[in-house]
Amino acid sequence: MEMVCIVCPNGCRLTVQQQDGQISVQGNKCKRGEAFAVSELTNPTRSFTTSVRTTVKGYPVVSVRTAGEIPKGKLAELLQLCKQITVTQPLPTGSVVAANLFGTGVDLITTTNMESANE
Repeated sequence: MEMVCIVCPNGCRLTVQQQDGQISVQGNKCKRGEAFAVSELTNPTRSFTTSVRTTVKGYPVVSVRTAGEIPKGKLAELLQLCKQITVTQPLPTGSVVAANLFGTGVDLITTTNMESANE
């Protein structure tokens, strides 16, 4: 399998082989490339950004993101969860709108400062 490492600016082209439970990686210029390839094969994760509805004047939606990475297989489920969230008060940047997503310990947080909405 071929993939491009996205961990650092090098963008190494990796050749990854899995045989008898062992994973070998070639083409990486640093150890992070090997760790990336192994993670992509065993437990791929992603960051997630979107927006959620609000009832706050001047903010029909507020942008949010995960505070870390979650399993790639949970992205569709997270999108459905975000469609159900409505923020009802002005929040500062970094406020948690959904905690411990799917038991991962990763929160969904705001990326916009809404506190000036009431001024």
